[in-house]
Amino acid sequence: MSEESVMGGECWLLTTGELVPGDVVATGVDRWHVVVRTAPASEARTRLVLRPLGGGPDQERLLDRRRRQVVRVGRVDPHGVARPEGPGTGGRRVVVTGLGALTPLGPDAPGLWQGLLSGRSAVGRLAGEEFDALPVRLAARAAVDPAELLPRPMARRMNRAAQFALLAAREAWRDAGLDLAGARQSGLLPARAGVSMGSIIGGAPVLVEAQRRLAERGPRAVSPHTAPMLVPSSAAAQISIDLGILGEASTLVSACASGTEAIGRAVDRIRDGHVDLVVAGGTEAVITPVILAAFAAMRAVSTRNDEPAAASRPFDKRRDGFVLGEGAGVLVLEAEEHARARGARIYCEAAGWGLSADAFHMAAPEPGGRGIEAALRAALADADATAADVVHVNAHATATVEGDRAEARALGRVLGAHTPDVPVTANKGALGHLQGGAGGVEAIATVLALRDGLIPPTAGCDDVEDGIALDVVRGSPRSLPLDGDIALSDSFGFGGHNAVLAFRSIG
Repeated sequence: MSEESVMGGECWLLTTGELVPGDVVATGVDRWHVVVRTAPASEARTRLVLRPLGGGPDQERLLDRRRRQVVRVGRVDPHGVARPEGPGTGGRRVVVTGLGALTPLGPDAPGLWQGLLSGRSAVGRLAGEEFDALPVRLAARAAVDPAELLPRPMARRMNRAAQFALLAAREAWRDAGLDLAGARQSGLLPARAGVSMGSIIGGAPVLVEAQRRLAERGPRAVSPHTAPMLVPSSAAAQISIDLGILGEASTLVSACASGTEAIGRAVDRIRDGHVDLVVAGGTEAVITPVILAAFAAMRAVSTRNDEPAAASRPFDKRRDGFVLGEGAGVLVLEAEEHARARGARIYCEAAGWGLSADAFHMAAPEPGGRGIEAALRAALADADATAADVVHVNAHATATVEGDRAEARALGRVLGAHTPDVPVTANKGALGHLQGGAGGVEAIATVLALRDGLIPPTAGCDDVEDGIALDVVRGSPRSLPLDGDIALSDSFGFGGHNAVLAFRSIG
């Protein structure tokens, strides 16, 4: 059978014919064979009406239905944007179009940002007799109870971390200019959207409560919602259900790097053509007696019970451990052409990310920071950037003695001669450590720093430890340097999980 090209030169949106509305046809080196047919069978020729994606009048083509046509076929979304047919295309630019957060500093992303810029700490004493006997009685509670912001029947079916995540996702979704009625109602293809969330412990507090009820009142007192609420993937699932997202809903569990890795994986999924838009971030809610007691037994948390607002002290010479926090941070990531086609506001580019493992110890960081260094270098390489392009680092800096030192050493080696010129901040001085939620929240702070050209101060850092040769922003916000366009957001966790995001400003 002979081959005939449908047309040459441009891409076209097919509006009639057996190639359904939404197909794109074009000639090229990479082509698939598609048999074009129309009814009734007595017709010898197929009539197609074609519309150029770049604008212009419709055109018709009459094709001999008995011949095999050589065309390249892709799909387009309702906004008229051609998308790859399946994975493996790579190279798509990914941008940030929506932000949402529920944290100890506020119920939304603006509240988070203003709290960080103010330099205030959200850490406080824990009330309740269940905490009275603990060696650690301080934490950073969320600014609002998420259960009070959701309908009661919905809240009862969700663990606290999932509640945080859903509220943050809804805010990010609205911020991206999308309809809360769902993906389809927003003009998206639901199968081309995804969810990627990070969490460490997920619904573990639900298990503690279920065990208490079982012991005190018997098996009938255990909620039928217990099992679904236990799994770490419940946050991603709840977001998918709420927003009608059909493409995928994944969960990353990589200790305190979970949220950052979830965002990085989302970047890859968009780049490689699996999806066009992903709701991505992290969430955690584990301020419970057993978790606090466990961290206290490790001597990993601050014991400044009498001065909670000064307890979390990243990079400070008087730091004595991290402070537990809770909350969620969620971003909407999109392929750039998809975002521009629907007229979305773009914050910045999600330019790259890096991942590594220490292979050293289950709880302690590798002292030299070699794994951290590898993740930093990988993120810069993925973003096609160098140390000279970096204008800001949002450090992981939990206020543990060895953790802060390892990160500082790694940053010093990666930034090299540029180290004194790169302002560094650490959000955990204000927020505490949000565990699986930290990466999402700190990514939002990094994006907003690029948007506003301002770097928040590091709360709790009064006197940088000798030997930490970083320019730690303290006291008040500082303007971003003028030279460069890359901001890094670091996350590292138990077991040597290292993940770094690189964001690039868009002029």
